[in-house]
Amino acid sequence: MMNPVAGEIQIVLFDYGGVIAEEGFREGLMEIGRINGLSPDAFFETATEAVYRTGYVTGRASEASYWADLRNRTGIQGTDEELRKEILDRFILRPWVLDVVRSVRNSGVEVGILSDQTNWLDELDERDGFFREFHRVFNSYYMGKGKRDPTVFEDVSRELGASPERIVFIDDNRGHIERAAAAGFRGIHYRDKESLIESLTALGLLK
Repeated sequence: MMNPVAGEIQIVLFDYGGVIAEEGFREGLMEIGRINGLSPDAFFETATEAVYRTGYVTGRASEASYWADLRNRTGIQGTDEELRKEILDRFILRPWVLDVVRSVRNSGVEVGILSDQTNWLDELDERDGFFREFHRVFNSYYMGKGKRDPTVFEDVSRELGASPERIVFIDDNRGHIERAAAAGFRGIHYRDKESLIESLTALGLLK
């Protein structure tokens, strides 16, 4: 018999980088910083702000303009292709998370992706073929807004036709989880495999 809580849940949304896959954006940017003799942490912060400021992550600017902005602000060297490779190569799927996704899906609950990503997410799917595991994919690049904007959660809820309390959202960014929870979602802050499985089991989504 299904857990009553599980019966109330309509969809579980997974973040991509840092949950479904290793956090290639952070690790790649930190490596670019190291290669260029910069503080990896400081460069990561600058590059993260730039992806929002330029509008690349919300589809309002091109990848070329993003790298040009970073070169102007930090003096980094390298072609666009060399720089993007440092990032994309580090997005490595976590097979055990896909096993979790399949188990949740097989329990009768829909599964989806909610990610602040660019067109890179499409390229990563072409490489790794993970979209097929999910019913829905929400990408900031096409939505025109990211998870820093609290209204994105209202948009997703409306698009799914699900009340917020029937949506579980898993992300490794605490700020995103807090905004999702404020919108009524059931948030799970991803820390490690054990705690994620424990949280989903407590909701009756895993056995």
